[in-house]
Amino acid sequence: MPATDPLSATFAALADPTRRAILARLSQGETSVAELSKPFSISAPAVTKHLKVLQRAGLVRQGRQAQWRPCQLQAAPLREAADWVAQYRQFWEQSLDRLEDYLAELQAKPVSDTTLQPARRKRKP
Repeated sequence: MPATDPLSATFAALADPTRRAILARLSQGETSVAELSKPFSISAPAVTKHLKVLQRAGLVRQGRQAQWRPCQLQAAPLREAADWVAQYRQFWEQSLDRLEDYLAELQAKPVSDTTLQPARRKRKP
């Protein structure tokens, strides 16, 4: 992954369903690469490659305790991504609220007979 801003790195890491599943598993607590590999139909080296992407994005930290190398979720980048998305959620909620108000206003207006009739075209002489 080329050097990018942290938010882009987070979204790039989250783009893959395997990496999202790894993060979901790590949200339950730290575990080894071998344990992380079990539910996937991919090799341990492939899981390791996914972990490296997650590490570069700052989403996972891998420690060392003797022979055991536990992986641990680092949630701060997820908070930054959630905050960024929240800005746009607020925009869409406000837009939908305005649309709802407009539709309620339209429904409250009485329908006149002239509104229902199609416009007549003038004939050319």
